[in-house]
Amino acid sequence: MRIWGPLGNSALRCLAMHEMGIAMQIVEIAAASIPKGMEDVKIDKVNLKVGKLSAIVPESLRFCFEIVAKDTPVAGAKLIIEEVPVVARCNECSAEWTITGPVFTCIKCSSGSILILSGRELDIVSIEIADP
Repeated sequence: MRIWGPLGNSALRCLAMHEMGIAMQIVEIAAASIPKGMEDVKIDKVNLKVGKLSAIVPESLRFCFEIVAKDTPVAGAKLIIEEVPVVARCNECSAEWTITGPVFTCIKCSSGSILILSGRELDIVSIEIADP
């Protein structure tokens, strides 16, 4: 089976493979969140926080979510993704900053001893049910 392709759908499948598994879990969790006795309701929105270091491509996740959600109570729901920046704290001088590039050293003292405070999240913040 050829997965990697120079153009077209093959390349898209490549990018979305990781996100497909995540989308499947999100749909499963959202569908399971519908209270018993309310099985006829539809999910309107699923709100996520996704860290920049989580290796998730938001557009690929949205694409996969739409595919996986078909024929489920989550079909037609909007996937709202809030991207969380990478924030670090230096273990030497306690400086805190948002990392915007590939350099993971302190901006104040240049130490490489840092703690990542945020940016690895993958959290379902809320699931909203559509009005009847």
